[in-house]
Amino acid sequence: MQNKGLIRVFAILFGLVCLYQLSFTFITNGVEEKAEEFAASKYGENVENYSELRDQAEARYLDSVANEDIIAGITYSDAKEKELNKGLDLKGGINVILQISVKDILSGLANDSQDPAFRKALAEADAAQSDSQENYVDLFFESFNKIPGAKLASPDIFANKTLSDEINYNMSNDEVEPIVRQKIDESITSAFEVLRKRIDKFGVTQPNIQRLGNSGRILVELPGAKDISRVKNLLQSTAQLEFWHVYKSGEFGNFLMQANAIAMQMDQKTEQAQTASEADTTQTSGDSEIDDLLADAEDSTAVDTPQSRGLLGMMVSPGYPQGPVLATFKVQDTAKVMNYLRNPQVRSLLSSDMRYAKFVWGVPDDESQTTGLYALKGNRNMEPPLSGNVITDASQQYDQLGRVAVEMQMDGTGAKIWENMTGKASAEGSQIAIVLDNIVYSAPGVSSGAIAGGRSEITGDFTITEGQDLANVLRAGKLPASADIISSEVVGPSLGQEAIDSGMMSFIIALILVLLWMIFYYGKAGAFADVALAVNILFIFGILAGLGAVLTLPGIAGIVLTIGMSVDANVLIFERIKEEMAKGKIQRDAIKDGFSNALSSILDANITTGLTGLILFLLGTGPIKGFATTLLIGIATSLFTAIFVTRLFIDGYGKKGKSLDFSTAITKNLFTNMNIDFLKKRKIAYVVSGIVILVGIGSLFVQGLNQGVDFVGGRTYTVRFADAVNPTEVQNDLVAKFGSAEAKTFGPDNQLKITTKYKVDEDGAQVDEEIQRGLYDALQSYLPSDLTYDDFVDGSDAKTIGIMQSMKVGATIADDIKNASFWAVLGSLIVVFLYILLRFRKWQFSLGAVVAVFHDVLVVLGIFSLLYKIMPFNMEIDQAFIAAILTVIGYSLNDTVVVFDRIREYVNEHGSWTLQRTVNAALNSTLSRTLNTSLTTLVVLLAIFIFGGESIRGFMFALIVGVIVGTYSSLFIATPVMYDSVKKDNKDVLKKKSKQTEEEAATA
Repeated sequence: MQNKGLIRVFAILFGLVCLYQLSFTFITNGVEEKAEEFAASKYGENVENYSELRDQAEARYLDSVANEDIIAGITYSDAKEKELNKGLDLKGGINVILQISVKDILSGLANDSQDPAFRKALAEADAAQSDSQENYVDLFFESFNKIPGAKLASPDIFANKTLSDEINYNMSNDEVEPIVRQKIDESITSAFEVLRKRIDKFGVTQPNIQRLGNSGRILVELPGAKDISRVKNLLQSTAQLEFWHVYKSGEFGNFLMQANAIAMQMDQKTEQAQTASEADTTQTSGDSEIDDLLADAEDSTAVDTPQSRGLLGMMVSPGYPQGPVLATFKVQDTAKVMNYLRNPQVRSLLSSDMRYAKFVWGVPDDESQTTGLYALKGNRNMEPPLSGNVITDASQQYDQLGRVAVEMQMDGTGAKIWENMTGKASAEGSQIAIVLDNIVYSAPGVSSGAIAGGRSEITGDFTITEGQDLANVLRAGKLPASADIISSEVVGPSLGQEAIDSGMMSFIIALILVLLWMIFYYGKAGAFADVALAVNILFIFGILAGLGAVLTLPGIAGIVLTIGMSVDANVLIFERIKEEMAKGKIQRDAIKDGFSNALSSILDANITTGLTGLILFLLGTGPIKGFATTLLIGIATSLFTAIFVTRLFIDGYGKKGKSLDFSTAITKNLFTNMNIDFLKKRKIAYVVSGIVILVGIGSLFVQGLNQGVDFVGGRTYTVRFADAVNPTEVQNDLVAKFGSAEAKTFGPDNQLKITTKYKVDEDGAQVDEEIQRGLYDALQSYLPSDLTYDDFVDGSDAKTIGIMQSMKVGATIADDIKNASFWAVLGSLIVVFLYILLRFRKWQFSLGAVVAVFHDVLVVLGIFSLLYKIMPFNMEIDQAFIAAILTVIGYSLNDTVVVFDRIREYVNEHGSWTLQRTVNAALNSTLSRTLNTSLTTLVVLLAIFIFGGESIRGFMFALIVGVIVGTYSSLFIATPVMYDSVKKDNKDVLKKKSKQTEEEAATA
């Protein structure tokens, strides 16, 4: 090997750089461990809310030492920015995909147009969106263009005052479309920037936010975020801040009395209809049910007295005549009250100067569960005199009474309008309502005259956190459209720590087993390979830290899998060296030729695996991308360490005049002189594989696959209990609550994975809250009596009971994920077929490889279909399973390509041999490498399967099955199919003289 000195220097320098990159992680871990110890010593477990107090103490400690010099001028803050990033599953936190409503943006651009054609196109786009993968704006334009005579440039649609500089009524639809698309893109970009600014205020380290194509979707990852409810609310808040003049309570006294009379009549009609229905039921029921019905009727009458009906019956207290609150009601009655107030007959009672009154609620009181009703002075267009887009700055402060307040500064335009509004309110002795997202936060009076300068404050019953959040939202700006969480994953911090522990356990065990096996099988040469393997691991972690990549639990699995697969390169080299030595070559020449001859197979095998890893990286999201990242890095580093680092050790040992055996006394003659007639057994293999595939396909048609929420949509929760629970009993209780639910044991007996499709098509924080509360209520009998709802949902770092992890996938994005997965698998097959065709120049090789891959995929799918109902671990078909399938494809091809490479070599070396003898000889010569690599990889996978944690057990099982089947198919499917396709042509199309042979013949 030439340039050994340069390679040695590069390896040493690169190793030092990797150690430097990883040093930041060691520094931050050391400081954070001290912070934990400090917090634990300050607050013992006997202190109430000790977990929250410890979090606060840790934060204060870290703030106090953030800028202190730790080593060589490096501070904790510096190290924190450069440490190895941990993903959600290792650190806890939240990962969401937000869908910015393109419909809202279109309506905004059209000034909320009520044009029939515009509204019809929006409605049709809504309906088509649920079954289509196209962008909403494409569906809208497609529907609009089908409407005869409909013009986008109509003054009632986009040729309005707002867009008059860019769109005029003479423009065609084709001319308007790109302008509207540009405006939509600008709005989504604005939403992206608003969200980014909000996220910067969370104080979360290493946040990630990125746009997903042109679909209006935005990915937000916040590792380490603990207050999940706060994060969700802040991400989805549109921050529609408005300032309205408000009516006084005394102005609505007569209206409420008259409205109450109509409400009573409405209730009476409803009762009469119910009574008639009950009478019909009584006539058709048996005598045995009469007493029950009468009892129910008596109970209903006792509860629903005339005083409890109507508006006045539900009123908790009337408002002060000169105040802005009309009346106070229970939160649970707000929907019914609004139903009365929206009734046309009730609205007709309003006088002409009040006909545009807008009724809204105030901030609910948590203790009494009541809220006030306000009447805003609306107008024909229901537009506020002043909106929040005039705010230039906002901050959380305290008012004169020491209460939390939010201070705002307006721009020049806003300041002028604000001065007019406050002047009018002061003169009339009225109030101004400060409304955020249709909730009145405060309605202060103005007693000191007009307020000039545009500075004002919002006061209300805020906590410090709520005040900070509101200030952050106002300062960052409002979202241009509503943002719904269509996909989310939440991992509790305690579950993250368990994942780290299990991941590291599997990593260490797998590493030890591989290191021992290499020494056992190859002796001193195996020890050199182990050193190269250790260097490889250092390189992988160093590169991950240097690139700022995120380490996830599947990422750890990818590293461990890389350990097993990186051994393959060394195995190929050592086996070729043994073959050269068996030919009688001296050690130095055997090593040289062994490395040279193995290089082609090593490159082919790693390129095919790398191609599937690249497809995973491009099409995968979240943890799958983490797996692909580590796999790709591992392939690159393992190639370097096997080809160059191992060579340095072996050559250096040989220079000392010492002989180096590439085996031990036990393994010296293992797999030598093998003479198995693989091709003779191919028909038996065809029959066996055919039966297995047919049984699997039959199972796929009969009982299908256990598709996860990734593919069908829904919500899934990992819930841990204090004691073991019966999943069937829990499932029955959940079905009674939601109508659709599934509960399965997930790991230990006291942990369940609960999945429901209840309201799968509905988004929003309120729906998430409803389902979580329903889950809490349904599980009450299985939970400790003192476990509150907040602790059940969020809890602390030390949380051991409640929701440990949750995931939500909307139906639309589930279809997108399913389609992306299909194209990922199909794309990988096409890419691999083309690569093998390019590499071997014979379609027969590509055919054999692709048939083997199809065989492997069908077998894995069939086994999952047959076993998912009886296996004690999760076997869902989700994104992780698709990653496993693509990895299996890469591994199977890795094995197949090595065999094909040897066949091609033997064809050119032994021109007089028959094709059958050539193929069998090639298969026998690579058998040692095939079984060695497969066994090493299986040992690694089994270590992860047993010790790596419940969340990736199904993923590992798919890989284990895939490796076994892939090894079998490379010997008994890929090669025989290639052989049969060549034999059918009745000519040896594989035989090809090498360039060197042709040149020698020409010279002669």
